[in-house]
Amino acid sequence: MKVRYNDKINPFVLFWMFSMSLIIVSCNTDDTQTVTTFDNLVLEDNFDIDGAPDSNLWAFDIGTGEDQGLDRWGNNELQYYTDRTENVKVENGFLLITARQEAFENSSYTSARLKTKGKFQQKYGRFEARIRLPYGQGMWPAFWMLGDDSDGAEWPQIGEIDIMENRGQEPTLITGSVHGPGYSAGNAESKSYTLNGDRFDTGFHVFGIEWGPDYINYYVDDVLYNQITPEDVSGEWVFNDRPFYMLLNLAIGGDFVGNPTDDTEFPQTMLIDYVRVYQK
Repeated sequence: MKVRYNDKINPFVLFWMFSMSLIIVSCNTDDTQTVTTFDNLVLEDNFDIDGAPDSNLWAFDIGTGEDQGLDRWGNNELQYYTDRTENVKVENGFLLITARQEAFENSSYTSARLKTKGKFQQKYGRFEARIRLPYGQGMWPAFWMLGDDSDGAEWPQIGEIDIMENRGQEPTLITGSVHGPGYSAGNAESKSYTLNGDRFDTGFHVFGIEWGPDYINYYVDDVLYNQITPEDVSGEWVFNDRPFYMLLNLAIGGDFVGNPTDDTEFPQTMLIDYVRVYQK
């Protein structure tokens, strides 16, 4: 959608609009929030080599979740995750995760889900990715983290940090959340961020968190829009006892986003420019 401005608009109106925009931005943070500088880069994937994602860093979840004791990944999603080049590849400096409408292994859609489990995990730091999102009803792109479960603990006790989730039919809005015991699934602690004058599916944006022992800060393009602390959750704070690994995926349908409609266009691609992790 193009917004056109009248050349003869009243200067007072322009001043008012500018002032209101400053107020909106300034309301994203306050002096009581904890902010830490994480300036030591410890991981960077710029997706510079065409082909499959770097196997030293990325593994795949394959299927519908049944092998992990889940039915459609626990969210009534519709896709079958693969590691095929049709669904995931590195090309021209980008990681491409592509959702397709096709009959495959008793599913009507395919896509991909990557994770650094067992390859890279870290406790605390800044985790960020520069991403252009797909568009359309039923598209559910996400950049998120799960706690290491090697001690036998299960979700939600291991904790989940959703750095970015999007409903494809809402191209100006993303959500950041945490899940833990007593505040998981539909009861997660969440906050949304609305992009003014732009869309997440028409350009790249940086989604990130800065995570310390007693806070998780949520950012879009370096705008701090939310801070979650132990006082904000309704159960045990499980974000200071284990390292977490990262996930990138594009789901189709499910409880969070709803199913595709006849107007949903396929294929849809989630483009990732880079993933970076910093320590203090």
